[in-house]
Amino acid sequence: MSGYGFRRDGGEFASDTWRPLDRAVHRWVLAHGGCAALARLAAWASYADGQGDAALPMDPTRHGMAPLSDAELAQVHHDPLVDAGAHDAMRPFVMDTAHFYLRRNHSNECRVAASLDARRNAASSVAIDDGDLDALFDGDRSNAVAPQRAAVRAVVGRRLFVLTGGPGTGKTTTVLRMLAMLQRQAEAPLSIAVSAPTGKAAQRLVDALRRGRQQLLARDLPPAWRAAVDALPDGDALTLHRLLGFDPQRNAFRFHAKRPLTADVVVVDEASMVDLALLRGLLDAVRPDAALVLVGDADQLASVSTGSALMDVVSVLERERDGALVRLRHSFRAERTLVALNETVRTGDAAGFAQAVEAAGERAAHRRVDDTARLATQLRAWSERLAALTALRASPAAEPEALRATALAALDALSQQQLLCALREDVFGAVATNRTIERHLRRAWREPERAEWYAGRAVIVTRNDAASRLFNGDVGVCLADADGRLQVWFETADASGARDVRGFPPGALPPHEPAFAITVHKSQGSEYAHVAVLLPPDPAHRILSRQLLYTAVSRARERVELWSSDAALHAALAQPVERSGRLAERLARLPVADAAPEQPKPVPVVATPRQGELAF
Repeated sequence: MSGYGFRRDGGEFASDTWRPLDRAVHRWVLAHGGCAALARLAAWASYADGQGDAALPMDPTRHGMAPLSDAELAQVHHDPLVDAGAHDAMRPFVMDTAHFYLRRNHSNECRVAASLDARRNAASSVAIDDGDLDALFDGDRSNAVAPQRAAVRAVVGRRLFVLTGGPGTGKTTTVLRMLAMLQRQAEAPLSIAVSAPTGKAAQRLVDALRRGRQQLLARDLPPAWRAAVDALPDGDALTLHRLLGFDPQRNAFRFHAKRPLTADVVVVDEASMVDLALLRGLLDAVRPDAALVLVGDADQLASVSTGSALMDVVSVLERERDGALVRLRHSFRAERTLVALNETVRTGDAAGFAQAVEAAGERAAHRRVDDTARLATQLRAWSERLAALTALRASPAAEPEALRATALAALDALSQQQLLCALREDVFGAVATNRTIERHLRRAWREPERAEWYAGRAVIVTRNDAASRLFNGDVGVCLADADGRLQVWFETADASGARDVRGFPPGALPPHEPAFAITVHKSQGSEYAHVAVLLPPDPAHRILSRQLLYTAVSRARERVELWSSDAALHAALAQPVERSGRLAERLARLPVADAAPEQPKPVPVVATPRQGELAF
């Protein structure tokens, strides 16, 4: 039990914005002898951390924080709980230039910057002949594949390489050829680990690499290249937490700087989802002489936790024209009109967006949805299109091949259209819209009103399950056999990378929820033929951002609809996510007034404090 008493003085209720955790931080500072100004500042730093900021800038407009007076700032600088230049790792708060940090965020940011900089400086130059690349690219030297060829050439000899680009630009294809080039240049078979922040993303990467490997081997490759491709490992999909050996009992990773991973090459896909603490754990665990390849779309949503690491890294490498970065721009999708539309969203061009929607014709539409009545109208029409997908109601035959074909056809039909919601809760969120869609479908398909399971129902797994090999984000469809028995089918891949399916009784599934509407966050890395994007109508809603809208609309291959008010649309386009912190500044080649580097020490991996304690 703690010997400190938390006596309320009302200060913890100074802001209605604060969460219970932020109020607890306020009380903790006062209980440990901190001044009132520090207690208020620490509570705002806790709130900013919850919003994804690594640091709280001393800016009175950030999150609505009132400015501190000069006298209060002086108090904070001299408070024993604040490290304002003493480099005392025991102090829970850090004042670094004009930024106020929780200690763990400052430690993570400094460590990540130092590790990335060391990897950049360790690069060596290796000459790769254009002719040597022709075998991997089948002689294609067009402008469309020039950046891919540049990436395959540039990755050799580097300890850090970043590959970024939008959907359909060939990132996975390029990764496969990069790995083949690294293996070709190596003197012995490489140990290669491929991973991603989520199980679904990791499995998708592994399956895509397997298919690409088989396609390369099916070509008439020169013997040296065939040996290099054939030597590439065919391992299991690993989340980053599994790769690093996360131990929930100790809240720490099994692999770290003193016990590094054995892999010679580590590839991390969907790196935009990686938060600051997880990136630190990864950098600590990868051997200094190993190659780390980060892959992702830097313009997508940042991680749900602290920082915008990939965005910061890409901004610095791109600005300094560092050879450690290649951006893929050419989309190989057939529908070019949507590529132009996505670009207007990525850059926040409201006028260009309106023109792109008009130019796309039937491929794009902005439907005014600013109240529940208009939302109900759109959901009814959307549900009618779903109900007309006959593949969702097909009965699998008993023969294995016919069963597999029927289940794959149902999953393909399900991927033809997807509703993406900015929110999870609220009447405009995924939970409520799923209920409405399921009600319409039960009526259309004449299923009992209260039936939880029925043929055609779509579900999404919400927690990784090692026993079933189902991952958070996997989508399945329920089908009835000839006898009326229900099974939920999920797509998988066989040993060669070919598409396959697996069926489960509904009662055997790990935690799941309906999937006719999912959040934009859940959709990252996926693609659908027809996408509808639902935004909350309030333009002041804090969920609205350019990155969220870009992530959502860029999921569409053929057609996209935007359901929103005009004001919400313009608010999203005008509001880029700008998380506060100094990672980009620390990574810049220019001299930076910086805190002394901290010695490696155990730090919590997960930002959320354990029960009964506050982690700064």
